[in-house]
Order: sequence, then C-alpha cells, then structure tokens
Amino acid sequence: MTTTNHNAALDAWIDAHFDEEVKFLQALVRVPTDTPPGNNAPHAERTAELLKDFGFEAEKHQVPAQEVKDYGMESITNLIVRRKYGEGRTIALNAHGDVVPPGDGWTHDPYGGEIVDGKLYGRASAVSKSDFATYTFAVRALEALGLPLKGGVELLFTYDEEFGGELGPGWLLRNKLTQPDFLIAAGFAYEVITAHNGCLQMEVTVHGKMAHAAIPHTGVDALQGATAILNALYQQNQLYQSVTSNFDGIEHPYLNVGRIEGGTNTNVVPGKVVLKLDRRMIPEENPVEVEATVRRVIAEAAATMPGITIEIKRLLMADSWKPDARNAELVQALQKHGEQVLGEPVPTSGTPLYTDVRLFGAAGIPSAIYGAGPRTVFESNAKRSDEHLVLEDLRRATKVVARALLEMLH
Repeated sequence: MTTTNHNAALDAWIDAHFDEEVKFLQALVRVPTDTPPGNNAPHAERTAELLKDFGFEAEKHQVPAQEVKDYGMESITNLIVRRKYGEGRTIALNAHGDVVPPGDGWTHDPYGGEIVDGKLYGRASAVSKSDFATYTFAVRALEALGLPLKGGVELLFTYDEEFGGELGPGWLLRNKLTQPDFLIAAGFAYEVITAHNGCLQMEVTVHGKMAHAAIPHTGVDALQGATAILNALYQQNQLYQSVTSNFDGIEHPYLNVGRIEGGTNTNVVPGKVVLKLDRRMIPEENPVEVEATVRRVIAEAAATMPGITIEIKRLLMADSWKPDARNAELVQALQKHGEQVLGEPVPTSGTPLYTDVRLFGAAGIPSAIYGAGPRTVFESNAKRSDEHLVLEDLRRATKVVARALLEMLH
C-alpha cells in the first residue's frame, strides 16, 4: 500500500467515525470545568470512562488535594493514555480540559454541546476539549490501519492551563510521568504555532487610610493613589507600542489592568484598592527585567502620593516559548498534511497567547501547537459567549494529525 493509499485510508476511517467523534466532544462539553472554581476531577473521570469504550486505558494521576487547594483550585486529575507500538520515539498529544467560566450573553447553553449550522456550541468546544477529540480519534484512526508502527503515542489530558499549567503538564513533567520526544499541543487548524508570548500577572494593593467623606483630610485616599499608579501603567503601555517582535503573529508587549476592587461606601474615603494586571511579554523580552520595570513604575507613581503605601504580589510568571529548530520534522509534517487536507498553505506563526507548551519547551521537548479550530482565537469566541467549533475544522484537523503521526511513526 502506498503512502497516498495509507492517507486515504486514514481519511476514510475518520469520515466513517466522525459522528462518533462529535458525540465524544459533546459529552466532554457537557461536563463543566469552570476554573475558577476549578473542580476538574469529575471531567477527568468522565473522559477516562469514554476512552475505555475505545479500548484506551487512561492512567489517572491525581494531584494531591492540599497542593491543588493552595494553588486556588478544587481538584485536578491529569490523564495519560500510553500506546506503545515498538522501539522508537514517543509523540505526546496534549490538550487541556479546564476553562474560564462561561460569563453572560450566551444564546446557546454553554454546556449543551448543541449543533447548529455545522457548528458545535459550548464552553471549551474550541479551546481545548475539541482537541481531546482530535487527538483521540487521530490515534484511533492510526491504529485502525493495522500497519506496523514504531515508537508510541501518549495522550496527555491535563486540567491546569488557565492557572498557568504548573499542576497540569508542569506536574506530570516534574514527576517524570511523561518524557516524550515530540509534543503536539492544542491549537487551530489553519496554522502551526511555533512561538508564543510570556505573561506576568501581578496584584497591587494600594493602602491609604479610611475617613468620613465629610472630613476627607483625616484620611488618605487609596483610590487617588491607585489612579496615579493606573495612569503611570497606561503611560507605560503607550511606550510598548513602539517595541515590535520579529515573530509573525506577535506584535508588541502590552499591559492590561483586568480587575479593580476597593472602597467600602459612597461616603467613605477609600482605605484600600486592589488592582490586578496582566503584562504580556514578547519572546525577545527578559521576564526578570520586565517585572523589575513594572514594579519600579508602580513604586515611583505611589511615591508621588503622600501617605500611600503599596504591596505588590506576583500571581503568575509564564515564560514565553521560543522557536526550537529541533521541531522541524514535526512542524513540516503538520504543514504538509495540513496543506493537502485543507487545500491551502498552513503557515507557521507565533501567537500572543501564552500556553502550557512553554513547560514542555523548558523541559527540552520539541513542540508544535496544532489542532481543531478556526483561523483566529477571535473567530471561535474562545473565552467569550457562544464559543463554538466548526465541525468541518474538527474533521480536517483530525485527518492532519493522524497523517502526521503515521509519517513520523511508520
């Protein structure tokens, strides 16, 4: 049988089982994994049950309860399915099941897995429960051919991406539970991502002194202090516009203040205000310098307001993921089959998101981001209301991944 015939056989198996693949994804969307609160073990249990129906035994790796609690989540069970075919290299496929809560504005049930006009709606339908389906059915198609294969595959279904990945892939890698030769991680169908931004998140507490609004001079207004800090940060954000990255898909660094809380009542001078900020770092930046600069900008702004004191707490430091030439074979296989299946070139690109992949990169594992999804994060409504997946993109991505696996393991 020629390679062309093998690919046609893979495609045919995926087409024949596509309804089953869609039902699998619907079942995964129907078990909520909102993070916070982050009670993700029930989804892992359900996934393991469904995988068993396909003859896939999932190892359940429960992260110790105290560790999860200290981290700010409720439960995490990471899954590993190991399929060993022979001597040779192991390719891991990683998707995450945890998602941000649905929020308001949905016109479809966020946990309904409803299909309308060829689109499957639901929280995590695009990011990244879709790739639980892509990867599972790509591996099933690969095995269904009955060809002699080398090496092996690992399905890694993890439940900590929204909080930074340390108790998902980070935990599996630290505990030496996975050490693959290559990694494919959840992504989109029309490009292969090979680099991404880093992310620094901080909490800034601005302390003043509460007072009655009728006698404001007896207090110190924390909100005025916070305003000085915000103005300085937004000023800094203007400066970032002039710094450009050399990676396609990544433009410039930016800073977002995403949450503010403070004050007790309308007639009380605010004694405390808390700001939470997110600073995206391009791959060219040094995270240590970035953090030092943000801290300095905040401290200098606070110093202009008499009586104001501040505390700065780092919530997350996710390094950027830089290109790694050792992933060339994997990237090229995905690009080649992507172009054949999609009928258009599949470019490589960077992305302004940060992902778990940086943890595999830091462990020296050559990786690529590729999976089921539209051309942009925005199109999928990921993290917004009415998140959805075009089912044709799921079908195509499954074929691309199955063909790439066959090429690298045959």
